Amino acid sequence: MQKLSEADLVINPDGSIYHLNLLPEDVANTIITVGDPDRISEITKHFDSIELKKGKREFLTQTGYIGNKRITVISTGIGTDNIDIVLNELDALVNIDFDSRTVKKELCSLAIIRIGTSGAVQPDLPMGTILASTYGLGLDALMHYYVQDNPETDREILEAVKNHFSDLQAVHPYLTAADEGLLNTIGNEMEKGITATAPGFYAPQGRQVRAKNAVPAFIQRLNTFQHQDNRITNLEMETAGIYALAKILGHKALSVNAILASRVNFQFSKEPNMVVDKAIKMVLDKITAI
Repeated sequence: MQKLSEADLVINPDGSIYHLNLLPEDVANTIITVGDPDRISEITKHFDSIELKKGKREFLTQTGYIGNKRITVISTGIGTDNIDIVLNELDALVNIDFDSRTVKKELCSLAIIRIGTSGAVQPDLPMGTILASTYGLGLDALMHYYVQDNPETDREILEAVKNHFSDLQAVHPYLTAADEGLLNTIGNEMEKGITATAPGFYAPQGRQVRAKNAVPAFIQRLNTFQHQDNRITNLEMETAGIYALAKILGHKALSVNAILASRVNFQFSKEPNMVVDKAIKMVLDKITAI
């Protein structure tokens, strides 16, 4: 079996993975990811016990229990560049033998649930909505560096997306479905829709402050897409990368979005913490019921 080089798999002197600073035994099979490090404590305050707290840079981790359910909560920071680090290193922690630097014969499949904030691009989705992403639509460049093999249904939707944005030279999208099992259990009582993942917060999400946008009426371009029953409902910065890398690596992923903004009505929630807490409680209730 091929041994991974020290340059490809970087392990710290204490045996932990390079960026996350975690040991293999630190990680539960159920992972909750958040963008904001401060959101970790808003989740783990509902835990019965916490066994581990570690951190390095923006990547903070807590592992603990609700009843007999062991859960790891980790902050990714913002953007799919960070998702590239977090997903690959989580996979390495459970699927690579650090002593021999080889892939294990028996692979572990993690359940990865993102709890994040997002803006709605459809006028009928009010602020305060909790939405489960049926697909992650990547408008960033991350997955152009990986080989993907998606089913025919996903490719049909992606072709429709490409046709819809065919005049926008900067957009080269990719598309990955949520894990069906997680969507039907954790996401079963939530609104559903395609989540678009942008490579930035301002112009890449159609905002204009001082710098002039190169893509006019971007939100309208998003909310006018329709393919059968599929429409783009919201916009954020991590979901597509999580879905795509999870699928490639054999993990299950679901993104749960707390809708804090209406991009169509130019509004932002006056009670964002309440909306996020609602999403957290919904997810924890579902996880512990499985």
